[in-house]
Amino acid sequence: MQLGGFHRGLGWLGLLALMVSGCQTAQKPVSLLPPTSAPALKPTAQTAAVQGSNQDPAPGSPQSGSTAQAQTSTQQNDSSSQSAEQAMVAASQLSPDPVADLIARAEKDYQAGVENYQAGKTEDAKRNFDNALNALLESNFDIRSDERLQKEFDHIVAGVDALYPGGTSADSETAQDAQQEPQQKAEPAPIDETNGMTPSADASTIAKAAAEVKKTHSDLPLMMTDQVAGFISYFSGRGRGVFERAYARSGRYHDMIVATLKQEGVPQDLIYLAQAESGFHPLAVSRAGARGIWQFMSARGRGYGLYHNMWVDDRQDPEKSTRAAAQHLKDLYNQFGDWYLAMAAYNSGPGTVQAAVKRTGYADFWELYRRNVLPKETRNYVPIILAVTIMAKNPSQYGLDSVAMEHPDDTDTVTIDYPVDLRLVAECVNSTAAELQDLNPNLLRLTTPRQGKFAMHLPAGTKDQYETAIADVPPDMRLWWRYHTVLAGDTVASLARTYRVTAKSIEQTNQLDGTDLEAGAKLLIPIAPGKHPQSDNATYARRITRYRVHAGDTVETVAENFGISPQMLRRWNGLRGNSLSGRKVLALHLPITPNSADTQVATSRSKTKRPASGAGPKTEEATTKPPATKSAEIEHLKIAKSTVRGEEAGVVHHKVKSGETLYSIANLYKTTVAALKRDNRNVGVIRPGMILIVQVAR
Repeated sequence: MQLGGFHRGLGWLGLLALMVSGCQTAQKPVSLLPPTSAPALKPTAQTAAVQGSNQDPAPGSPQSGSTAQAQTSTQQNDSSSQSAEQAMVAASQLSPDPVADLIARAEKDYQAGVENYQAGKTEDAKRNFDNALNALLESNFDIRSDERLQKEFDHIVAGVDALYPGGTSADSETAQDAQQEPQQKAEPAPIDETNGMTPSADASTIAKAAAEVKKTHSDLPLMMTDQVAGFISYFSGRGRGVFERAYARSGRYHDMIVATLKQEGVPQDLIYLAQAESGFHPLAVSRAGARGIWQFMSARGRGYGLYHNMWVDDRQDPEKSTRAAAQHLKDLYNQFGDWYLAMAAYNSGPGTVQAAVKRTGYADFWELYRRNVLPKETRNYVPIILAVTIMAKNPSQYGLDSVAMEHPDDTDTVTIDYPVDLRLVAECVNSTAAELQDLNPNLLRLTTPRQGKFAMHLPAGTKDQYETAIADVPPDMRLWWRYHTVLAGDTVASLARTYRVTAKSIEQTNQLDGTDLEAGAKLLIPIAPGKHPQSDNATYARRITRYRVHAGDTVETVAENFGISPQMLRRWNGLRGNSLSGRKVLALHLPITPNSADTQVATSRSKTKRPASGAGPKTEEATTKPPATKSAEIEHLKIAKSTVRGEEAGVVHHKVKSGETLYSIANLYKTTVAALKRDNRNVGVIRPGMILIVQVAR
């Protein structure tokens, strides 16, 4: 069986997802026994299953009584797997420990790949890595069921990931470019939290839910069980916030999703599967690595045309992923003949559900639930979706009428065949990079792909404005150049200093006759490749500041508190990921204004260590934990107390915001413009994003 090489097929991420999902190539469906007559686990007067007249028929739903099959059919299918079992037996006879032999072969190929990589033989290295992982994945052993195989698989994947952050198919120069761009921040997938619970419901909740089911019209089969009632109770109480946020966000995608599901011929109420999975958040990422509104794993997504690289991930494209999810759910229904089993297979993979059905002989979700042959998260998955469906289709009964629903985005779309920085696009259309990322959630970074075409969404009514503005920027400079809106006090010389370009280049690019600039005018700033403006990249002090890690700190929170990038904090401290578990002290360099490269910036310290001459950079110890949140008016660090002119004073960082001036900032802190200039190396012009040092009397 050929799974495809890293650089030719799925890539290592795809292979990992394939292993996790448990799906097998060319799966052969098993014979299914008909559902049991009483699927509800604990039917009572309040929780009796409600079927029939209250439901609209689901597209392609099987007719009652048409699926009866003989037990001998299952036995015949059992024989179809004998060849694989015989192969495993034969392998075990050839070696006393075939697993150890397999690991040895995989490790040998992996080490050969590392050696070839270090020797510059990249293509040979990729083939070695292909062989190592294919040896594990193409074997007759279940990697997940053997701790040794799982450990070896994880070891190889981690090693390849360290060498090829974007997968081995990524061009090395492109990969380096991508690593320098800030990556889009993911959101945790709600399903990770809810499907780990086992909530219960009181009698009144069960009675109310059972009554609602009787009058709820749905193109999915709805029924009430203790498990469904338990999740209704959870979403009505402790999980209310999670439910309401997802319900409000559904307004943004409802019409598009329902129309797509209808076109694909599947129940339109499957929209609530997306609410349970992701809360309709395109940036949702599960612990297992599933992404997007419909939570596709990498390999499964590729099977339905959802591709990703270092710049774009189709799984985060609401329209593309909805189409793929509808097609996948239709395929699962055609395989199992039951929407509950199709949803369960969507969660854990068709192989997992197929094995459970084959083991028990029952093609019925509730029977599989009762027999405990499905993973816990899959057992909870269907009840969660049913609970969400019942509540969402009865908003008045569950107090949802007052929820402010989001509305679909009204956008323009422009198809481009060149890479462009979203910060430049934002300046072209008077928007923000954050808004453009929100309109283009499939973009993983602040730039569009380096190659190929890309359909970029813009705020409604701005397409012509964008095309006019971008035409003045050379195509090969659209990742670097910027537009600058002139502020009062701006001069060509001050802009040249801020953007690290020459005054002459600004004058020539904009065909300026004089040095006077009109406030509100837009100027093109011809930034050389690799020389981003100061607002894009902070300047850091040479002095090392040591920060004591507190309980609850993460890389993201510490970086935010100190106004530095998480990437720099990781680089300075040799960190990976967001956790600071086990770390007691962090070393960092505080950000400073572009004109004060050596200004001693503020820090809370109880002790300053002074190294001997030539002993390296000075260090300071930050002992006061920075504030955990940003002020709406001032983004500052509370730092050490020092004596300034006989007064007890504090030093803070102030991040300049749009529209602020030296005079307005001086008034805010009850200081003077002269003092601000003195403490910031006589800075003359400020721009949004700059960090100013302010001495504040207390």
